[in-house]
Amino acid sequence: MVFEKTGTRLVLRDVPKPKSGRGQLLVRVNACAVCRTDLHIVDGELPDPKLPLILGHQIVGRVEQIGANTGGFSMGDRVGIPWLGWTDGDCAYCRSNRENLCDRAKFTGYNIDGGYAEFTVADARYCFHLPDEYNDVDAAPLLCAGMLGYRSYRKAGDAHRLGIYGFGNAAHLIAQVARYEKKEIYAFTRPGDKAGQESARSLGAIWAGGSDEAPPEKLDAAIIFAPVGALVPAALRALAKGGVVVCGGIHMSDIPSFPYVDLWQERAITSVANLTRRDGEEFLKIAPRVPVKTKVETFSLEEANTALEKFRAGKLDGNAVLKVSS
Repeated sequence: MVFEKTGTRLVLRDVPKPKSGRGQLLVRVNACAVCRTDLHIVDGELPDPKLPLILGHQIVGRVEQIGANTGGFSMGDRVGIPWLGWTDGDCAYCRSNRENLCDRAKFTGYNIDGGYAEFTVADARYCFHLPDEYNDVDAAPLLCAGMLGYRSYRKAGDAHRLGIYGFGNAAHLIAQVARYEKKEIYAFTRPGDKAGQESARSLGAIWAGGSDEAPPEKLDAAIIFAPVGALVPAALRALAKGGVVVCGGIHMSDIPSFPYVDLWQERAITSVANLTRRDGEEFLKIAPRVPVKTKVETFSLEEANTALEKFRAGKLDGNAVLKVSS
């Protein structure tokens, strides 16, 4: 099945079963989690997607066909397929262990057909073996909310007092890792979102408040998961000297101007672009040790538009996951 954009909706069309080629795996999709990036693509906020396009980049499935040069995988293996789907392996970024910045990189569910489908084809280099501790549905959110969140967390450095702005899916997972590593978590939600603040406290946040509030202590680092540029100056003002603001989204609204004094004293702002395979491998090792627990709401493949609209409206109780096959 393929989704074509018609106005503001995605419409299912039947397509033939794909075939795997050299270096590729044909994967029967069991589950695919829904991501905010999918909404950014549908809404035209990320430019030039492949059209027609199959969305979805948090894919869990089983290998059905193996192309040449796909060492490390066998028929029937369970695999996870993330956002970063292909790189040239030869550019200056790839050769310096920064494959996430490859100029020719292709991304699952954006430049490459993704997992809102019964089958998908993936580059074997960018597929992961998944921990046995997770079933298919619970594993799916680990592949973006978890992995991209983990890269954002690592970019925050050895911060003891960690602020998290936007307590959604990624924050829910990464807060568990941060608590496991004995960090102090300060959670920022939409002003007045008492339920979100209570949820953050239940995950171990020592303080939770609105994004318009100042934390009781200056922060060593802050991660912004909400795609709201206006949170960057607010987070800067909450930082101690030498602190860093990590912008953890692929898309963010414009950052408003702010006085230089808010950045002074070696504060820094950095973005997170995609992920490397090393990020994924590290996260999938630590997740079952914590253990990181996902919270999901399942939908059928045919309910993909419903899942996207509930995500847009903020009416999901956890990560939306399309359950495609058992």
